[in-house]
Amino acid sequence: MFWNPSSQTWKRVGYFGLLGIVVVTSLVGGAALFIAQSKVSPQAIVSSVTRTPELLERAWRLPVAATFDRRLVPQSNISRCGPASVANAYRSLGDTANTEGKVLQGTGRCWTSFCIPGLTLDELADVARVHTHREITLLRDLSEEQFREHLRRSNDPRRRYIVNFTRKQIFGAGGGHFSPIGGYLEALDLVFILDVNAEYQPWLVASKRLFDAVNTFDGNQKRGLLLIE
Repeated sequence: MFWNPSSQTWKRVGYFGLLGIVVVTSLVGGAALFIAQSKVSPQAIVSSVTRTPELLERAWRLPVAATFDRRLVPQSNISRCGPASVANAYRSLGDTANTEGKVLQGTGRCWTSFCIPGLTLDELADVARVHTHREITLLRDLSEEQFREHLRRSNDPRRRYIVNFTRKQIFGAGGGHFSPIGGYLEALDLVFILDVNAEYQPWLVASKRLFDAVNTFDGNQKRGLLLIE
């Protein structure tokens, strides 16, 4: 007996095949647009922030930065800075959810490997809570002085801060981004950003400039900080 599927069956196969093509095309197109909008030139990266060897050396010696062992596992693609930031923070704390895959496991997020158009601060907080017993606090709508007070606390080895900011305010181009804060050189008013994008590497920036980049909207809500303790 030969299989003789009905025309209705073939219509269903064709429908789901077409639907799959549309989904994949949309994801690829969305990823390409996301990457194009987030691109910052190497010249802009170098000229926009502080990366002198002497100050970077001093920053790496800060109590929290030292727990990262001068090593960051970079984000696997342009859309996964949030999970990569959480993974690096957990690794510095000695936790087991120390890779993007482990952080995202069981969350239902980024199942296509891309987090298009990227996770919001609230979504990343939800992701961060899945594989830890630690307290996760979302900090939003901070005044500049409140923001600076948290920067001072970022040198406490019991705490980890992940900052959500827009690159455009600092580099003149680029979209929203997440990275861990390595600490605060208060005497120089410089924040140490452990950038999980391999093209940027860690950098230092004045607290006011970082605050301005955080004090922006992502959709209908402000960006902010994620506190892990």
